[in-house]
Amino acid sequence: MDVSHFPKNPVIDIHTHILPREWPDLAERYGYGGFVQLVHDQPGCADMVIDGKSFRRVEENCWSAERRIEECEQHGVDVQVLSTVPVMFSYWAKAEHGWDLSRLLNDHIAELCRRYPHRFAGLGTVPMQNPDYAIKELERCVRDLGMAGVQIGTNVNGMNLDRPEFFPFFSAAAELGACLFVHPWEMIGGERVKKYWMPWLVGMPAESSLAICSLIFSGVLERLPKLRIAFAHGGGSFPATLGRIQHGWEVRPDLCAVDNPYPPRKYAAQIYLDTLVHDAEALRLLIGLFGVNRLALGSDYPFPLGELQPGRLIRGMADLSESDRSRLLGGTALEWLTGKIHR
Repeated sequence: MDVSHFPKNPVIDIHTHILPREWPDLAERYGYGGFVQLVHDQPGCADMVIDGKSFRRVEENCWSAERRIEECEQHGVDVQVLSTVPVMFSYWAKAEHGWDLSRLLNDHIAELCRRYPHRFAGLGTVPMQNPDYAIKELERCVRDLGMAGVQIGTNVNGMNLDRPEFFPFFSAAAELGACLFVHPWEMIGGERVKKYWMPWLVGMPAESSLAICSLIFSGVLERLPKLRIAFAHGGGSFPATLGRIQHGWEVRPDLCAVDNPYPPRKYAAQIYLDTLVHDAEALRLLIGLFGVNRLALGSDYPFPLGELQPGRLIRGMADLSESDRSRLLGGTALEWLTGKIHR
């Protein structure tokens, strides 16, 4: 990926979501429902609607590049890494339709990156329900559209990422030098987590940890040491439970080490996490476990569960050295995006 348009020592937010302002009626296009439509019912606001039912209200900054740039200026963010809203993954759809929708969304992000190369970098989306199509679209994103990589979900229709059919996709990403951003979606828990916004408060952290553990215990990360893979929301509950996970591997290798003989802690030096943890002590834990070279600013812009002033937590920690702060705000992101060491 070409980062020559970026300013010197940029502040980079690797976790931001965007939608086109409009797209075709997908139910009409594909012949069945379940897809998201954006209904602009008020100035500066819109409703994400699935089969006539509201899913989420969004504001203009969810689709307007110009509004995003204005807010980046206010927050001291130089570059946003753009990715789609996870509900748009549509892994449940027919594979050919998932591929078509991916291309539509990816072309939109690529166009914004071409228009504002000093402000945006792009991550595509791919139809993981069909790994062959996913690989083809990954290759198009990187080779034709100039994207750094793609965003994928923590599971594919309830299947964990350790499934053998997904390995060729991860292998292709490593071979291409593409970075991956893994975002929780379709959270575990079922009916027990319906109330109190628990899918987002409890399910999301557990979902991210499940994805990380799946890739560790299955040996995917061992087999692909050059894979540049980052996880949203500070890796969810994984950092806080790594000691338990490691202990489980030590005392019950018959259950945990069946596909990979190496300890989970080994991979703390191999994965990346964003810094979206909302708490200075939590970020200190991440720094202690993973080091600043594996942590990059991520805000979940423009959604309310994200960091409302991107970078505020990092900037407000007086115990960080200037070099560590610079690394968290941009240096790690550059390495993750490009695969090149940036000091």
